[in-house]
Amino acid sequence: MSRKIENGTDSLPTGPANATDALIRTIASREVYRNKWTRVREDVIERADGVRGIYGVVDKDPACIVIPLERTVDGGFVTLVHQFRYTVQGSYYELPQGGWEVADANPEELARGELREETGLKAGRLTLLGENWIAYGAMRQQHSVWLAEDLTQGEPDLEDEEQGLTVHRVSVAEFERMMLDGRVRDNCTLAAWAMFLLSERHGVTPPPKPVS
Repeated sequence: MSRKIENGTDSLPTGPANATDALIRTIASREVYRNKWTRVREDVIERADGVRGIYGVVDKDPACIVIPLERTVDGGFVTLVHQFRYTVQGSYYELPQGGWEVADANPEELARGELREETGLKAGRLTLLGENWIAYGAMRQQHSVWLAEDLTQGEPDLEDEEQGLTVHRVSVAEFERMMLDGRVRDNCTLAAWAMFLLSERHGVTPPPKPVS
């Protein structure tokens, strides 16, 4: 596939601004499954060339991921959790994250709650770094990314699904080695850390409003 390159940089395409400009239209939609955490629907779609097909979509309420960061004279430290993930039948390290299974949860309250529940930490300062879509090839769920600083330690309050979760304070250098050697394989953790590094380099700007 050929690409147009101008002045040594790629000419980047811009996608549809909203649903009315979408290249794939929804003709019909039906919910096929629902539980406390997840809704699954099957849509009849029509592509720009008029060909119709189906698209399976997993709908989930907004969630968050938190980077608990300490800046000390000995360098930076982050707090991770280690837990078994049933879907991949493996245990991995990751940043604290989760949701409350409600569509209208206050994002900052959600971040503070998830941080406290999983690690026992309370943040004196929370900074919103951005908002991402999780696995948007198949799922619709928004993930807000938060930097938590000025931390004080309390007691975790784990949910039933989090039994066996353990908390670990590691240096930033070790954390980055863990991302390279496979101890961290959660793409949301990797994306959150990338956003933190970019925010350190370029500064934090308010994230754009999500497109409905």
